[in-house]
Amino acid sequence: MPYGILGPTLPAVGGARLRATLARLLLDAGTVVPLPRLIDDLYGDTPPAGALNALQSNVSRLRRELPITYDGSGYRLDVAPGEVDAHRFARLLTEARDALRAGDPVAGELFAGALALWRGEALADVRPAPFAAAAADRLAELRRQAVEGRIEAELRTRPSAGAVDELRALLDAEPLREHAWALLMRSLVAGGRPAEALTAYESVRRLLAEELGADPSAELVALHASILRDTAAGPAARHRLPAQLTSFVGRSEEVALAERALRTGRLVTLLGPGGAGKTRLALEVAARHPGAEVCLAELAGSGPDGVPRAVFDALGLRDTGLRDRRGDGPDTVERLLAALSTRDLLLVLDNCEHVVAAAAALTGRLLARCPGLRVLATSREPLGVTGEVRLPVPGLPSEAAVRLFADRAALVAPGFTLDAATEPAVRSIVRTLDGLPLAVELAAARLPVLPVDELARRVGDRFRLLSRGSSTAAARHRTLRAVVAWSWELLTPSERLLASRFTVFRGGAALDAVEQVCGLGDATLDVLDGLVAKSLIERDGSRYRMLATIRDFCGEQLTEDLTAAHAAHYLRLAQTADAQLRGPAQLEWLDRLDADRDNLHAAVRQGPVETGLRLVAALSFYWWLHGVRGEASALAREVLDRAGPVAPAGLAEEHVLCALNAGLSGPPAGEHPARYVAGLSAPPAQPFLLYLSAIAAGPPEGLHDQLLELQEALRVRLGGSPWGQALASIGSGWLAVFRGRHDRAAAEFARALAGFRALGERWGTMLAQSGIAELATLTGDYAAARAGTDEALRLAAELRSPVDLADLLRSRGEARMLGDDPAGAGADLERAVALAAECGAPELVAAARLGQGRLALRSGDPARARELCLQALSECPTGWYTAEGTRLSILLTLGRVAQALGDPAEAARWYEQVTPGVPGPDGENAVAEAAAALDGLALRRTGG
Repeated sequence: MPYGILGPTLPAVGGARLRATLARLLLDAGTVVPLPRLIDDLYGDTPPAGALNALQSNVSRLRRELPITYDGSGYRLDVAPGEVDAHRFARLLTEARDALRAGDPVAGELFAGALALWRGEALADVRPAPFAAAAADRLAELRRQAVEGRIEAELRTRPSAGAVDELRALLDAEPLREHAWALLMRSLVAGGRPAEALTAYESVRRLLAEELGADPSAELVALHASILRDTAAGPAARHRLPAQLTSFVGRSEEVALAERALRTGRLVTLLGPGGAGKTRLALEVAARHPGAEVCLAELAGSGPDGVPRAVFDALGLRDTGLRDRRGDGPDTVERLLAALSTRDLLLVLDNCEHVVAAAAALTGRLLARCPGLRVLATSREPLGVTGEVRLPVPGLPSEAAVRLFADRAALVAPGFTLDAATEPAVRSIVRTLDGLPLAVELAAARLPVLPVDELARRVGDRFRLLSRGSSTAAARHRTLRAVVAWSWELLTPSERLLASRFTVFRGGAALDAVEQVCGLGDATLDVLDGLVAKSLIERDGSRYRMLATIRDFCGEQLTEDLTAAHAAHYLRLAQTADAQLRGPAQLEWLDRLDADRDNLHAAVRQGPVETGLRLVAALSFYWWLHGVRGEASALAREVLDRAGPVAPAGLAEEHVLCALNAGLSGPPAGEHPARYVAGLSAPPAQPFLLYLSAIAAGPPEGLHDQLLELQEALRVRLGGSPWGQALASIGSGWLAVFRGRHDRAAAEFARALAGFRALGERWGTMLAQSGIAELATLTGDYAAARAGTDEALRLAAELRSPVDLADLLRSRGEARMLGDDPAGAGADLERAVALAAECGAPELVAAARLGQGRLALRSGDPARARELCLQALSECPTGWYTAEGTRLSILLTLGRVAQALGDPAEAARWYEQVTPGVPGPDGENAVAEAAAALDGLALRRTGG
């Protein structure tokens, strides 16, 4: 039962006095409210005679439907505070504020989720009660703070002027809210309206002086000063760029050239040899870019086929998750095109040289279809795309190279100064190194062990030897390779051994991985520290990494095969993490696996086939949680190709999981996995197998009528796995929904919810809440549907799943529409469209747009409804399993719209296109309703 006071009291009971009594108990849900306080709050300081009897009578009436107890001193409504919208709002507001302080991008969703709980003014139907005014005012203030928090979070992640009108309305009601004035100024600047921001400052300055005799706050003063300096007001635009740990030296001319080129062209490529500083120059140019978004996609670790996925992942996009029942979907490029078609973005493609053809092909398609996109690429050769502006990046000029050496030398050798005694040697060093920044930095890193004069002598000797090689060799082999080779020769034998072995890692490694894979035992840490001190390896927080150029050289020195040891270590990590992903530490272990994703996937590809099968099994749930099913499918297919159609001994379950993952991008091969599942007599080692089998493959032919019975029999056989039991209830619940057995479905979803909550597992809890909400919508209990979806939205935000957020917002919007909350429905559906578009999920864009069309039709605007439904139809992809039901629903709604517009002939044309053959309840319902509508039209034509 929904409980709430953020609007009219829920549940709606009796007259005003009865609702006031309930509302007062809801304010302290789960806590005893003493009788004297209740009487004062309900009747004021001078209660009438018989107030106690009246209160007892009201409580008695409420007890018929609500769990109210009396402990001798007062009454308590026995519901958890989290079941009351005001308490959920307060909790979400606290979480959102914490996230905002921590800079977590989920803050915006948390604020929005909190605000979505409001159905109107707090305590709207009981305001005459003595307690209500103060409580409502307090809640209204928290609501205003939540609005400010949501806008601040949006300004941090997506700066725009979109909230200007909302802020002006807030300030019209509360003109002394200084933080709201600051947000208004920041929004105006983000929208390119700094003059209006300065005018707003003058308005608030005069207002404060006149009303309070006070000056503006420090926040407003600082913001005003920054606008006057023509700098960005508030947080930077959404830049997905790594922080730089050292200063940027020289290259002012190249920076200016690149900035000018990006203003007039849409593809700029920085060209130069390895070590020339192309990446650092690109990052400096990107950081200064005035656009709303900037993103770095690092291609050094990608093969030609992996270029689209690298860009997809860099943008933080996800494959479709919650509603994708089988797994069919668009390829990665199509999702990128959908996600970027309306965005203003500078995309930095770094290290294109080894995948130049693939990078060029992707860049050409993106630029042709995404008018707001600009690309800044780094490469050793041009991409060759039409319109490409090519900017060479040579070595630094002598003066800049000397400054760079002196700057880096001061970091590693604090006593070093550039003076008359040291400058000649420094100039000799940078001249010998051709001014290549990486070479200069590596040379400066030697100062702790070599005087600058000796350093100059050794660099000269080394390059004199190496520069006499083939004149046709690549420039990096004549210069930078020589520097790395010289650095290599300065290492101790143990350092050389560890440096060469370290190259087995992809994307860096944690200390425990280095210790276990590289095999130096207790000496590992000391040797690793030596390599860090000599700049051969970098320490990034708790992880270690090696620059790609150095890694290439050191990899050539590796004389042993460490792939099996590497794969074995990451198999242990994956198996340990998999168990933790099904419990309260889910988010922590998702982050840990994310940090080593490149290593995990390298282990899948390069390790022994048996290890690959085990890794695919262990990573299946992780991949699903992150929505990267296209990537999972590709990796699983590689392993399956190596393993063959028959499972190795003892790896039957792993082989089935590999086939299921491979089938996420096409039909699964081999025997239907449900046959394997039906034969289990104990819980599988990977309990996610049960869900993946149902979603990816569905039921086998001939067993559709027995699914509930088979599911129950399987649950009995697989006892002992609480997570598996809860997951089985999700499956049983949906099967019952499809059969129309709503009581059974409600019991199954409730059982699943209890099970997942007991485990502290967010994903399963989200599934259960979503099922409960969908069932409530089907049965007409729209308030309950909203409550379940609200909780599912909160969990999706914690899991950082924008695809799930978009789909859940669409679902809640439709429930609000059916529950006569058109304003709330419109807001949810609009956000769902925006999120789905940003994620590159056109099937969800179409579904949310269809919801907007239905809402317009219900609101009496069939012309607008037709426009929205036609747009949804054009956006809805064809040939996708998850989109076919949506397509039929769009056609059905267009028929209804045509009828509302008085055009039965057009209505019939739309209804006739709703044809059978699409599996799932959406398709079946649409077909049945279209057939009924056609029959109705025929009757009207014949006068029947």
